[in-house]
Amino acid sequence: MDIKVVKRSEKKFKAGYPLIQKEDLVNGPDSFPNDWLRFVDSQGKYIATGYLGKQNKGIGWLVNWQGEVDSFFLEALFTKAKNHREVFEQDSLTSAYRLFNGEGDGLGGLTIDRYGEFAVFSWYNDTLYHKKEVIINAFKKSVPEISGAYEKIRFSNDSLPESQKLFGLDAPEPLLITENGVTYATYLNDGLMTGIFLDQKEVRGRLVEGLAAGKTVLNMFSYTGAFSVASAMGGSSTTTSVDLAKRSLPKTKEQFEVNQLAVDEQKIVVMDVFEYFKYALRKQLKYDVIILDPPSFARNKKKVFSVAKNYGELVKDSVAILQDKGWLIASTNAANISLDKYKKMITDALEEKRVRYQFKETYQLPSDFKTTRRFEEGNYLKVFIIEIEK
Repeated sequence: MDIKVVKRSEKKFKAGYPLIQKEDLVNGPDSFPNDWLRFVDSQGKYIATGYLGKQNKGIGWLVNWQGEVDSFFLEALFTKAKNHREVFEQDSLTSAYRLFNGEGDGLGGLTIDRYGEFAVFSWYNDTLYHKKEVIINAFKKSVPEISGAYEKIRFSNDSLPESQKLFGLDAPEPLLITENGVTYATYLNDGLMTGIFLDQKEVRGRLVEGLAAGKTVLNMFSYTGAFSVASAMGGSSTTTSVDLAKRSLPKTKEQFEVNQLAVDEQKIVVMDVFEYFKYALRKQLKYDVIILDPPSFARNKKKVFSVAKNYGELVKDSVAILQDKGWLIASTNAANISLDKYKKMITDALEEKRVRYQFKETYQLPSDFKTTRRFEEGNYLKVFIIEIEK
């Protein structure tokens, strides 16, 4: 089936831009077919092969600008992706990394993470999920060393579980993986999350190297405490992990225990982050390093939080309980906020607090989270390490 592109969108697609929006099409189909589709310009000339599917951003992806998408094309994609990660394959200190990163590796709508000899597939739309058999067969031929896999359904479908076994051997629970020489307990079939966000490996690596050595660390929105464990392994004097989710307490304890770190020397607090800022202020608690890595959007009984509207509040609250010449590690994965806009949000908050500050280090996605310069918004991670002088 040929799908005609509106004239104003032809140039970007011919240049390799992969994400399709509804307004890019002359007459988009009423329902999304499960076939690979030919996208053509206003003259009917071929642009690329791709597909349409309901997802949380756009309505589909262009995949191949040279012809059809078949098993040979998919095998070549997976082989190329695997070769791009050879440095991680050879790294004895890291066994978990992203093996295939959607449009960055040539197939938007699918990511694959490696956890030792296991893989986790994340599907972002129903159309690609319908092609799962040919995709998995191509993957197995290209990456035969994977002995078992699980899948996460990251699109709306009431008939599918959000997580399930895909093929091969069962992963142990927990599955212990390594990153920068640190051990992390992961669970490959426990909902959409596994216990660690692999895109933060470089920031955790800096902590393991000793960025917070001898310092007190406050890890806000701590999830399973991965930043806290990395800080402790890098020699921090103590860590405090704060998260509203009750399960963060046993999960964080486990991460310390699998690294033979004494849990009673660390603090793990189940509390709303904004409430903890008030508590720390009342108790006159001060920290040398504060890590802010909130979800893009969150809601509890009292407050709706979004990075776009509320991140500045977090920065100002952090300054109030930060030691002089302390470090703020500010992070977001909000794809709708550019690096420059994010930096301005932080600097506006710091200017309002009338402190001196220096942006010391900047991180975006590590090399295993491959991106393409034709799709800048795919590089969603933004992390600043800032020294703040009061």
